[in-house]
This record gives sequence, C-alpha cells and structure tokens, in this order.
Amino acid sequence: MPKSTPETTLLPPSQFAYTIDPSHPVLTHSRNMLAETRMTPHAHPRGQLLWAAQGIVKVTSDEAIWIVPSTHAVWIPGGVVHQVQSETVTHMRNLYVDPSFPIRTQQKGIAMLKITPLIRELILRLVEGHDSLQEGPMKRLGLVLIDEIATLDELRVYLPAGKDPRLNRLITHIINEPLHHSTLQQRAAQVGASVRTIERLFKAETGMTYRQWCSRHRLISTLELLRQGENTNRVAYELGYKSVSSFISAFKTLFGCTPQVYAQQENHQLPPIQS
Repeated sequence: MPKSTPETTLLPPSQFAYTIDPSHPVLTHSRNMLAETRMTPHAHPRGQLLWAAQGIVKVTSDEAIWIVPSTHAVWIPGGVVHQVQSETVTHMRNLYVDPSFPIRTQQKGIAMLKITPLIRELILRLVEGHDSLQEGPMKRLGLVLIDEIATLDELRVYLPAGKDPRLNRLITHIINEPLHHSTLQQRAAQVGASVRTIERLFKAETGMTYRQWCSRHRLISTLELLRQGENTNRVAYELGYKSVSSFISAFKTLFGCTPQVYAQQENHQLPPIQS
C-alpha cells in the first residue's frame, strides 16, 4: 500500500470499528474531512460501509484503488487492510457492522457499491440516531440496513495498484491532478524514473498500460462531475478528450450507459448534510 505523504493530515480510525458486540449490530461514525486528509492504514473486525454524503473519497488496499463519488459507497469487509483519503472536502458517514452479522460473504475484498435512495435514507437516519442505536426502533433499522447492503449492485471499476514506490508515487500524482495536463515524461521525472521504466512498471504491476490506467482514472473522475449537473461537453473537454463522441463512447464501454443516462439516474439530490 502506498505510504502517506508527510504534508497530508493523518487521522486515526474510529474506535467503533473495533467494538465487538452483537447487541449493537450497527454502529455509526460521522467525520467531516478537509481535502487531502488521510486515515492511517488499518484493519478492524467490523465490516464497514463507507459513504461520502458530499465529496470524493479515495480508498486504497494492497491490490487496488477506488475513487468513490457520493453516488456510491464502499463495503470493506472486516480484517481487510485499507487506507481512506478525502480527495475533496468530504462529509463522511461510516457504518460498522458487527462480525456476528456476515454480509456479502462471497466477496473477500473491498467493493464499490451503487447506493439506492433507501440506503441513503437509512444511513442518514442511523447516523442521526447515533446515541440510540441499541434501542428497539433504531436497532431494527440497523438490521434492515444489513439486509439491504447484501442486495446492492457492485460497480466493478477500480484502479489497479502497484508495489514499486516509484509507481505508487506517480499514481498519487495522477490522482491529485485530475485534468491530466502533465506528460508521461514530466511525471516520470517527478519520481526519478525513466519513461521506459514507468511503462514497464505499469504493465507488470497493474496489468494495464500507462495510457489505459490514465484513461480509466479520467472516466471515474467524471462520475461526481456528472452527478453535480456538469454539461457532458464541458466534462469531455475539461478532461482532455478530443471530441465529445469519443468521451461518450469510452464512458459507455466502462459503465454500460452514456453520460447523459448516468446523470439522469443520479439527478435526485440528498437532503442537506449538517456539518
């Protein structure tokens, strides 16, 4: 897993993630984070449903990186080492499920899940009722949430990670520069490697070429922009596509629908989240 850079703020994980108590099926923890704030790499016995009600979150494991907009959540099974970073100002809502309630047992690793309106409302209500989660009504809502998590569709879109420190530093540069203005030559120089070395590392450690990896990252970056109502043409040109049609084609290949259809599906807005 890439190491944290010294200029970022490091936060500890929530204590609720380590509480084992079947009488409390679900525990919640809200956290508002500034951009470029990280949590220390960790694992915990409770499974975690991580959702940013506002903002974009990056979740990193040893195998992959997930860039998660507010239209999706991440399910992190208990015992899986991971690190969370806020890419923007983020209103984080975490729900921790006791290990006595197994969820998505067929899935061994982290998964990015499509959030439904019902799940959104359950999360907001449970977070709001944090102090009474052990009481009858709230406890039953928590059990409903557990059942609903099992039904959520997985979006199998992630960015493969690497082991080489130079590759991981370069990946961090890419993620922190969503408009992709830097060339490969410039990025390679930033991490003290040749272009040929970087191209070799991408292929060997991620299974993708540098160009393929950057293309996928660009497309994932568009999800939050589209949800916010950004025009498809503007998104395409901001992210460096030569034409709108090439952007639409690439988006449909990865996500199975056009940007317009995706934006229409996500045009329902959440109630305001209080800081």
